[in-house]
Amino acid sequence: MRHEPAGNQHTRRDLFRTGGALLAAAAAAPLLPATAVARTRPVAAGPAGPAAGWQSDVVHYGSGGKLVYVADRNGNRIPDFSFAGYRNGEAPLPEIPAVRTIGPVSGDNTAHIQAALNEVGQLEPDENGFRGAVLLRPGTYRVSGTIRVNRTGVVLRGSGESVDPAIGTIIRATGSSKQTYVIEVGGQTDEWTTEVPGTRTDVTSDFVQVGSRTFTVADTSQLSVGDNLIINHPCTQKWLNAIDGGGTGDKPSWGVGERPIIYNRYIRDIQGKEVTVCAPVFNHLDRSLAQSSVYVWDNTGLVHDVGIESLRVDIQASGAEDENHAQSGIRLRRVEDAWVRDVTVLHFSFAGIDTRAATRITVRDVRASHPRSRIAGGRRYNFNAGALAQQVLFQGLWASHARHAFVANGTSRTSGCVWQDGYNDSGYSESGGHHRWSQGLLLDNIKELNSNSGRGHVIALHCRGGQGTGHGWSSVHSVAWNCTVDNGKHVAVQRPPTAQNYAIGTTGKANANGWTKQPAGHIEGTNRGGLEPSSLYKAQLSERLT
Repeated sequence: MRHEPAGNQHTRRDLFRTGGALLAAAAAAPLLPATAVARTRPVAAGPAGPAAGWQSDVVHYGSGGKLVYVADRNGNRIPDFSFAGYRNGEAPLPEIPAVRTIGPVSGDNTAHIQAALNEVGQLEPDENGFRGAVLLRPGTYRVSGTIRVNRTGVVLRGSGESVDPAIGTIIRATGSSKQTYVIEVGGQTDEWTTEVPGTRTDVTSDFVQVGSRTFTVADTSQLSVGDNLIINHPCTQKWLNAIDGGGTGDKPSWGVGERPIIYNRYIRDIQGKEVTVCAPVFNHLDRSLAQSSVYVWDNTGLVHDVGIESLRVDIQASGAEDENHAQSGIRLRRVEDAWVRDVTVLHFSFAGIDTRAATRITVRDVRASHPRSRIAGGRRYNFNAGALAQQVLFQGLWASHARHAFVANGTSRTSGCVWQDGYNDSGYSESGGHHRWSQGLLLDNIKELNSNSGRGHVIALHCRGGQGTGHGWSSVHSVAWNCTVDNGKHVAVQRPPTAQNYAIGTTGKANANGWTKQPAGHIEGTNRGGLEPSSLYKAQLSERLT
């Protein structure tokens, strides 16, 4: 039933049907245990070595050296975030050889670079599905339009991100605000709605717990291992009632049908009517509140296995609040298994890195800083997980002067995203989910320092109430792990109806004081050094792959 993009059918089907030892082991692994009541456990040694300090009540190493996840009485538990990133974290970022090398030309280089990418995009893919890389020699490339990496298996690589054009590759964006993106990776639309006829079937499990990968469906006869499965939890009146209308306060509640929860997954196993998918769900699928269903997506227009590497995007702006320039540096859209690494993006107004309809993406060792815009809404989302961004790993990050540096901005269709090992200097507002039930977000070793924010919180997993156009609950089933805030600021963590949020091991204050008055989430170990594991994402990934 799987419809593969042209040119790479064999490789990608093999990944999900048979795969290597890591994929097979991950597919066969049992779901992680959870107990009904949280309790304190003795410190035990984990895979990273002897534990030094303390462990959380809700996720910790058990006596056998494996992570134990403890659920509360409502079934809420911390999920496994390690499925974020390129190929679910189960393969390293590839090293693709250059097959075309160019240098800068005088004037506008948009068509010059695009021609090289188009040329490589016409090559036959190799046995691993890659066509090759376009290598940009050191120098300054003035670009007034958008460069599009829109063919599977193509990489755009510079010679380094140095500010010195003698040794680095500088993409100098010279356009007006009509130059929305300097580099766009992937396809052209944001939806996953084109289903393979006859494949839709209902989820029959009464309750699929957050963090689960297995559930039953009414009919598996039209499903196969390797199928690209879309899971749809509709936005019903019963569900809206259960979540207090979205928590919008004096603004109108969210309407029926407005906020469906959608997951993009692949089938790893089918046993009878039981289906196991490649990554967990990040919200309960409660049949008493909404009848969820699944269908196979036909992958129309999907681009995959593409990357941007080792360059500098410098957007030309005339002043600190100038907005007549390119809005964003790099967007990844309608794309999966893609990456951005060793890149600097400067002087954007909207986003440094923007992801939309993007799954299993790695953004690693990237700087997105010094935006140029007014300090106002709809601006300065340095590392943005937008609509339908799922399982995106942002890792090794440096940001500055953001309004929302590390942010999920895509509502109930955005989930499973991780910001790990990141620093934001001199920000103006909070990191975290921004609005409308973003789920399964992990902020892991994030530092928000020297904040300019007039609010008390600079990391927030909370309810924004009537902010914006009725943002309501911004984040659910989300975690701030071993994060640091300074300058008298705090992490705001609140408990959503039917869900939970967590702040564990925060340096600096952590409390329930957000935009609205709500119950506190799970707050533990504030200003207590020595949290083990020190990185939740790395511990989860290490355990799953071993």
